[in-house]
Amino acid sequence: MKNIIIASTSTVHGSGFLEYLLPNLKEHFKNISEIIFIPYARPGGISHEDYTKKANIAFNKIGKEVIGLHEFKNPKDAVTNAKGIFVGGGNTFVLVNQLYKNDLIATLQQVVLNGTPYLGTSAGSNICGLTINTTNDMPIVYPPSFKTLGFVPFNINPHYLDPDPSSTHMGETRETRIQEFHKFNTQPVIGLREGSFLEVIGNDIILKGPLPARIFLHDKEPYEIKSNTNLNFLK
Repeated sequence: MKNIIIASTSTVHGSGFLEYLLPNLKEHFKNISEIIFIPYARPGGISHEDYTKKANIAFNKIGKEVIGLHEFKNPKDAVTNAKGIFVGGGNTFVLVNQLYKNDLIATLQQVVLNGTPYLGTSAGSNICGLTINTTNDMPIVYPPSFKTLGFVPFNINPHYLDPDPSSTHMGETRETRIQEFHKFNTQPVIGLREGSFLEVIGNDIILKGPLPARIFLHDKEPYEIKSNTNLNFLK
């Protein structure tokens, strides 16, 4: 049975790394003392070692230890035997490229579908959708495929931003970008605002957090859904 948290971000304004999620993570990873952290996305080019240290500081607050996947000689075995998994944010293309390089896509799918608790933030959330085609990141590397884990039957746009009517910025909005995506693709897209997350338990997908999310469907007008809405209708 799937047990997944798909969070828009690791850090909300005014709080520390994962701080806003810690009460949920304490429950999500209950009875688990050790979590495998996949640091491949490397936000700002941070090293795997330093990113893992950052994750450990947060998880130590709820009595958990994090071990970076880069520390294992056989990443597939480490993921297969993991009691819990956390995939952090950063650059989605870098993350996906490394997952394919280490032949981890199918392994992650198998263990998470079999019930291993999974947390994804930002890039780690992007890969929970059908593809990474709605990421905000620059394609600084070229992964073998844009197809990812497919834990939910739609695409995700983490860090979703609403248009600011007072801004002088003349570039495209997030909504415009997603509408461009739907000229060539038909799967739904959910815009996850900061502080929001999806909780996937078995076959149920529930929006959590203080803010609504924006739903984009092919050839339809986008609309809002409230927190605690079940997203099973998107299947």
